[in-house]
Amino acid sequence: MDRIIAAKVYIRICELGSLSAAARALNMSRPMVSRYLEQMEHWAGERLLHRSSRKLTLTPTGERVLQQTRALNEVAESITAQNQQDLPSGTLRVACSQFGARYYIVPFLSDFLREYPDLRVELHVSSQAVNMIEERIDLAIRITNDLDPNIIARRLGECDSMLYASPAYIEKRGMPRSPVDLEHHNCLQYSYFLRNIWQMVDEQDEPLNVEVGGNFSANDSVVLMDAVADGVGIAMLPVEDAKSRFERGDLVKVLEDYPPRSMGIYGIYRSRSYLPAALRLFLAALAKRLAK
Repeated sequence: MDRIIAAKVYIRICELGSLSAAARALNMSRPMVSRYLEQMEHWAGERLLHRSSRKLTLTPTGERVLQQTRALNEVAESITAQNQQDLPSGTLRVACSQFGARYYIVPFLSDFLREYPDLRVELHVSSQAVNMIEERIDLAIRITNDLDPNIIARRLGECDSMLYASPAYIEKRGMPRSPVDLEHHNCLQYSYFLRNIWQMVDEQDEPLNVEVGGNFSANDSVVLMDAVADGVGIAMLPVEDAKSRFERGDLVKVLEDYPPRSMGIYGIYRSRSYLPAALRLFLAALAKRLAK
């Protein structure tokens, strides 16, 4: 399927004469179009286009590959037309963090796969960003307030967080009474927050950026929560993730009047113009669940 998409991208590049024009026509980011072109050249084993500051021209291999990709595209479109009325089948590859898998993906899979029994979901669990083309990922779930505007994504819901500490830490270091007090505390960081800034809201619901620092970071919210429960410091944790340990008394909430800003839950995919039925249905089902 990746090669079929790459073929479609290559055809549009050749027809329109530039990567930027192809990106606009396909509703893709330009870097994504460039990666598909690289994939086509890797597949062909030779350079397909001569690039200059003014225009793109086809190499002899590029001319031959263009004819072949057009034939491939016709076959793919005929197969799609024949199967439009069928239930989706095949494998859908989804990438997300451990937290996203546990609270967003796995809980709705049973109903989704029961409704579409010919579909198989392959879940790639990692806290690191994935290369969707190289790793053949159809959908990546990301929780962020700083999404790259060039990325093609659908907002599916929101993730609420809160500041937490252990009772032992608060007994030893004291309870912060305002955000400025956090500069005197050990604030633990999620590794992929590139800045030591916690985005919060004040008592008037106005945005409030608080600079923090600490001696520990992790790329997984469960590990961060374990460190908080062990008294290492204060951390911003997803409310859903911390709920059971908070109810057991392992964690206490900090600065409840200054909660962190809710973060968007996004489904990231590669093309608006080519959205397989399985992916479209999965996105719709996940958005419906997260809206509850």
